Amino acid sequence: MKKLVIFDLDGTLLNTIEDLGHAANYALEKNGFPTHTIASYRFFVGNGVRRLITRVLPEEHRNEETIDALLRDFQDFYDVHNCDFTKPYDGIPELLADLQDQDIRIAVATNKYQAATETVIGHYFPDVNFIAVEGQRDGVNVKPDPSIVFSILFKARVPKAEVLFVGDSGVDMETARRACVDSAGVTWGFRSEKELVEHYAGTIIHRPMDILELIQ
Repeated sequence: MKKLVIFDLDGTLLNTIEDLGHAANYALEKNGFPTHTIASYRFFVGNGVRRLITRVLPEEHRNEETIDALLRDFQDFYDVHNCDFTKPYDGIPELLADLQDQDIRIAVATNKYQAATETVIGHYFPDVNFIAVEGQRDGVNVKPDPSIVFSILFKARVPKAEVLFVGDSGVDMETARRACVDSAGVTWGFRSEKELVEHYAGTIIHRPMDILELIQ
């Protein structure tokens, strides 16, 4: 039986793609670069905001000075507009409530920067008692490095055999593999089932409530 479920955030708990896309497009347009369709952003996200900005820039402009400028503009916009269009995926609030009722511990491990992570978690899940909410912070490697998972395990004091990591991308599956915990890839997020399989997802699930069967 699992005693701790660690969730990715963007693409797993919350559909954030529209707000992320609008913030990146704002930064691009402000600095004179072409923008992208919102739908295309599902292929740009997943490795932290700096990598997102790098990917959306034309290749010949991917220098540190330009990336830093766009990153500042992105964060200025996103800090104000990160809850405009974002919403939990269907079934997620009910799943989290059921996990809490069963005394299963819940945590978040995401590459979204920490301030924004705390904002959206507080806004959309005010009644969920997460034991840890770990986002991108200076000096801590982003996923698939398992450092933030290890931080959560230290706080939870739960053996790895009793942990399930849930995410929507190959990055998440690789994070779980490096942390030596079981993984579940979800198909309602930003990436394809093919990507999850190619990155050795422990299992594939199509509905949030399917997670309840995995923790037994």
